[in-house]
Amino acid sequence: MMIALLVAVSMLTFGAMSLLGDPLFNILGPVAGDTENPENLAKINAAKEQYYLDKPLPERYVRWAGDFLTGDFGVQFSTDGQPPVANLIKERLPRTLRLMVMAQILAVAIAIPWGVLAASRANKPSDRISTFTAFLFVSLPNFALAVILFYVFALKLDWLPDTYNATDPFFGFTHKHRFTQLLLPAFTLALPTASVYQRLLRTDLITTLQEDFILMARAKGESRRKVLYGHALRPSLFSVVTIFGINAGALIGGALVVEIYFRIPGVGTAIVEAVLREDFPVVLALVMIIATGFVVLNFLVDILYTFIDPRVRR
Repeated sequence: MMIALLVAVSMLTFGAMSLLGDPLFNILGPVAGDTENPENLAKINAAKEQYYLDKPLPERYVRWAGDFLTGDFGVQFSTDGQPPVANLIKERLPRTLRLMVMAQILAVAIAIPWGVLAASRANKPSDRISTFTAFLFVSLPNFALAVILFYVFALKLDWLPDTYNATDPFFGFTHKHRFTQLLLPAFTLALPTASVYQRLLRTDLITTLQEDFILMARAKGESRRKVLYGHALRPSLFSVVTIFGINAGALIGGALVVEIYFRIPGVGTAIVEAVLREDFPVVLALVMIIATGFVVLNFLVDILYTFIDPRVRR
């Protein structure tokens, strides 16, 4: 199913990009429209032969897929000198991965104690306040939350830096390091995600706390903290783990907006730039890398179920 899904994504993306514009114009510029000049006509024919543009669409797809599987992602049409797309990926992908990993870690670190606290005090005033807060964060668009966090923590309080510099070291003792510079973008992605995790965890925990084995643990006199974290939390994580994998796609979409707002030159900004310039090889390579990462992550989530609850193996 993973392979079939990736093939379908690649075919749809390749077909869509081929219908959106003329790749020959992106390669040669205005020269592509000048077929009367023999010199320009020779360039046009050479470009068509080099990039298989003189072949039918199915054959072009097969040739592109074969090159992609061998690690040849093609060249950037819209950049002077047409450097390999692989160079762009090596430069941009690590920045987006760091942002997404930080966001997921922050989301889980916020959601678990938040969800446990809400479930242990279900329907009390503190639970109602946490429900209101969760819906508030989920309802706010990424760009609006980014503006609020930027204004409060970067401009007013000056706790976090207001710029991102890709040349700074990742860690350091001042604001001039990328870890601190990524905190605001990471929190922008993490807070709505943590709210979703919290709502799911709260619901599942309330159900788990009614189970017989929880009543038995309480009857043995075990502390409230041990009952919540030692007995109830683990079997209540199925929904959170499921949405953890699915939410990777939403994080990628959110990262696109966040990277543009905080001026982080990552995969999100690269996709926007490539789409606007109709740089087909860049769009195709990045879409396939994102789709592959999404599918593999969800496959790993399925495997993780067996560690959360051994009964799944049977």
